[in-house]
Amino acid sequence: MAAALVLVNLGALGAVISRSEHGATLTPADWAAARFTVTQALWSAALSVLLAIPVARALARRRFFGRGLLVVLMGAPFILPSLVAITGLLAVFGRNGLFNEALALLGIAPIRIYGLHGVVLAHVFFNLPLSVRLILQGWARVPAEHQRLSASLGFGAWARFRHIEAPMLTRVVPGALAVVFLICLTSFAVALILGGGPRATTLELAIYQAFRFDFDLGRAAILALLQAAIGAAALLILARLTLPDSGISGLDRTAPPPPGGLARLLDASSIAMAALFLLVPLTLVVLRGAPYILGLPAPVWLALWQSLKVATLSVGLLALMSAALTLAGLHRRWPEGLGMAALIASPMVIGTGLFILIHPISDPAHWALPVTAFVNAAMALPFALRALLPAARRAEADFARLSLSLGLSWRAHLRLVLWPRLRRPAGFALALGAALSLGDLGVIVLFAQTGGETLPMQMQRLMGAYRTGDAAGAALLLLIVALAGFVLVERLIGGRNADA
Repeated sequence: MAAALVLVNLGALGAVISRSEHGATLTPADWAAARFTVTQALWSAALSVLLAIPVARALARRRFFGRGLLVVLMGAPFILPSLVAITGLLAVFGRNGLFNEALALLGIAPIRIYGLHGVVLAHVFFNLPLSVRLILQGWARVPAEHQRLSASLGFGAWARFRHIEAPMLTRVVPGALAVVFLICLTSFAVALILGGGPRATTLELAIYQAFRFDFDLGRAAILALLQAAIGAAALLILARLTLPDSGISGLDRTAPPPPGGLARLLDASSIAMAALFLLVPLTLVVLRGAPYILGLPAPVWLALWQSLKVATLSVGLLALMSAALTLAGLHRRWPEGLGMAALIASPMVIGTGLFILIHPISDPAHWALPVTAFVNAAMALPFALRALLPAARRAEADFARLSLSLGLSWRAHLRLVLWPRLRRPAGFALALGAALSLGDLGVIVLFAQTGGETLPMQMQRLMGAYRTGDAAGAALLLLIVALAGFVLVERLIGGRNADA
């Protein structure tokens, strides 16, 4: 499994470099793209995680009707194809969007969504739900006994945050920051649509332009190496900043909600503002696509079937890879770094390298389904490990000696001790992998031919042909399928209360 991941990351990049020309150098425009890439990734990661902390805190402390549905719907932006979600953002924040119309009524000048602030806004829209879910996992690991003890000791809000919540955040936030930074580092569709010109170009977009339009493999390879170096530096910083888990456990009881009307008001405000920011663009996507979904042409439904096949294979591969690296990472650090390394090389670079490797020996179209599924699984692996490894290491630290003293075999320890505590994060990880695979538009563009398109690829072709009605219907269909796949996999694997 480790060898396969190394082959995907390093082998594909090596194939691109082997086809490059000697003497290629970086231009001032390339360095400008690198600076913009790092700048927008830093801003996007910082804002996504900072805004996610109060939302995750509110969701962890409150139980209300529809909470599970809200958690699922708030995760929809991350699992949507970028083009679909950006269309919803433009409907809200674009020149003629709802937000600018409201500003015009107040006599305020409209805002421009294009440029650095537009790219950051889109990345926060995509990554705020992921950050909430990652931080929510950390809050779920805080023993309820700590909350009860703090209440009995008369802790105020600041004391409770300082002694209970802040230590947890110091362990969870660096990982969330690094994951979001690496995601924004390989941004493509967002910069393509919202960048606003050459001064707002990311390295991913520069790689695509060098390969697709200029076919300059030398420049594309150097840009890919520069992007990989920045991603590797982020991983090294993550390894230095991430602290070990506390090793303190509880009895899995439900923590009481904090008293006071002010705390309740702050929690309700955080949830309401996040829900409005995330759900209003999705609502516009639904309203625009509803009139066209029943009249979609036959190729769209065939593309949906292809997407379902790719997603099913991708989830199976993700389960194997995440299980192997989670068990190997119970007492070691290298499996986590290996899994996170999948975010260093972008899907565009990996797809190009695999195409170069396969083309001389076989028709790449015959490998479209397995290659796309494997790359999708590799891209989802970092998120799976961020959800699984902390829970697995915590359970191992708490119960390994007890299992040994009881004489439990490794299989019994896995079935009775580890799996019950990994079931919920495993359900979330595999569900996220299924949704990301259903909405992915990356490697399949290089490999698939007519008749082998996935639903996102078919939707892109409809948009390129200016069939806006069918494209809107396909976007709504993809939204429904992605959400349904997420819920189905999470409930099957994680259990009935997987969304807690």
